[in-house]
Amino acid sequence: MTTTITIRTDADTEHALEVLTHAGVSRSRAIREAVVQAATRRERAVQLRRAALRMPLGEPDGINVADELSRARGEEH
Repeated sequence: MTTTITIRTDADTEHALEVLTHAGVSRSRAIREAVVQAATRRERAVQLRRAALRMPLGEPDGINVADELSRARGEEH
């Protein structure tokens, strides 16, 4: 099913369309491809975030980095 969508463009959008249609691609095709690519990138970003949140953090090593940095800075003075 195809649906017609009307968009309002601004200077940035017009420039982007000029770039995307430079090789003879129609504005309609360029917009369709851009929408699909944007959705694909967003879905991939969500997948990567979910995968990162599922990663095991491992066991704590017992080192308090803040204390170590504070101690090191104290020795510099």
